[in-house]
Amino acid sequence: MTKSLALLAALALAGTTALAAQPKAPAATAAPAKVQAGSYKVDPNHTQVVWSVDHFGFSRLYGMVGSMSGTLDIDPARPAAAKVAIDIPLSGLTVTSPGFAKHLATADLFDVAQFPTARFVSRSVSVRGNQATILGDLTLRGITKPLTLAARLHGTGANPMNKKQTVGFSATAKLKRSDFNLGYAVPNVSDDVNLEITAAFEK
Repeated sequence: MTKSLALLAALALAGTTALAAQPKAPAATAAPAKVQAGSYKVDPNHTQVVWSVDHFGFSRLYGMVGSMSGTLDIDPARPAAAKVAIDIPLSGLTVTSPGFAKHLATADLFDVAQFPTARFVSRSVSVRGNQATILGDLTLRGITKPLTLAARLHGTGANPMNKKQTVGFSATAKLKRSDFNLGYAVPNVSDDVNLEITAAFEK
């Protein structure tokens, strides 16, 4: 074998070994019956809420909140008895403009100094296959209003990295800013806010 062929063979073997060392593809499934019953905690690194509003009719404006905490109690044999409670630190609010981020934190909008955390607590869960309607209460700026989540089981199984049983959901919802005294610049900036949620919970 020539030196060039030997080098190529060595590189190919090294690549195969590196691939073999990588974690296997997640063994997650979206089958509700595979969810392990019990109490779970929010995975703060893989849970986020993306919000968007219409900005002056020209574009949609987006922001994100992460670093959440909370719990999920779930039993696939009794899905309607599931309960979820999430605390949302508004100090973790992220947007693309530093100036806009600073304004969001003021009393014009979220007033983070006085109301540093929002909270969602479920009241009822209605399940259809791997989809669910979650009725609950959102507390924001000290005001509590009902909020409905259209949720879907994204996947469940053992996390291949830390081996913890994990269950993940995606959901959408809509709220009105004015319901929470967040009506700054309405109607130029829409009162309606679209929410896209992805949440992971670890047992």
